[in-house]
Amino acid sequence: MPETETWDYTLYIPNDLRAVTVCRRTLRVILAMHELTALADTAELLATELVSNAVRHTKGPAALRVRRSAEGLVWIGAWDTDPEPPEPPVPLGRALEAEEGRGLGLVVACAEYWGWQPSARFGDRGKYVWCELPAC
Repeated sequence: MPETETWDYTLYIPNDLRAVTVCRRTLRVILAMHELTALADTAELLATELVSNAVRHTKGPAALRVRRSAEGLVWIGAWDTDPEPPEPPVPLGRALEAEEGRGLGLVVACAEYWGWQPSARFGDRGKYVWCELPAC
């Protein structure tokens, strides 16, 4: 497949912690099919944190989105039904000692960039929290 090939997958999930495992496994298959297995461990960690937050902190459905840009970036994001911004990430050194709140600290430590934006799906207001990794 060409290095500039773009693709975009979205997996809609119920508000169920079992869906986090479904997302992780689906992400691994996507990356394997696009010959990006070198990203699999880091991408799986980031997706797990983003999707876990979406399922744990909201009551509605959620979604995992994975896409590759022509510039060679893999974007991983989670949409949820809570329109409030995520809590600011805790520095990783402090987050590792905490029982909760490590998610975005890991995302900040492992991803090139991350962010969030208001978004809507199925008529529900919410937010989309994303991060990006270089595909090469």
